[in-house]
Amino acid sequence: MKRIMVVGPSGAGKSYFSKLLSEKLNISLYHLDNIFWNEDKTHISREEFDIRLNKIVNEDSWIIDGDYSRTYDVRMNACDTIIFLDYPLEFCLKSVEDRIGKKRDDIPWIEDEFDPEFRKWIINWYKDTHPYLMDLLDKYKNKNIIIFKNRDESKKFLNNL
Repeated sequence: MKRIMVVGPSGAGKSYFSKLLSEKLNISLYHLDNIFWNEDKTHISREEFDIRLNKIVNEDSWIIDGDYSRTYDVRMNACDTIIFLDYPLEFCLKSVEDRIGKKRDDIPWIEDEFDPEFRKWIINWYKDTHPYLMDLLDKYKNKNIIIFKNRDESKKFLNNL
């Protein structure tokens, strides 16, 4: 495991898991939200984002955390391992609610509310993105694919590294 992408719905804990994985493996960690978003909640252009992402995926080793389904193919082509935090919707919604007001490493601001549009986006992720991701995982079955259905599974994995 040298080039690892960590995906899943918002609230699954991709960033926290990735941070622990990075510490265990001593591999550089990149949060896609920190690449895309500015502190004032504006974002860079798609073109600039793609340039930055392509630079990262060409490095020898990395952990890239974030969903950004538009870039799945780019990351899947370059990675050797895909870790999918396939946690239930209710868990993810509760996790997002619980992190309101807390400083995080993966975004450049502190969330002060659970934006209704963001809540809707998470719910729709399960209808739209989840099936797409499952199809892609089948397409990239030559990769090391690890799917966790709950936090206990991911904690056990990290403890066994």
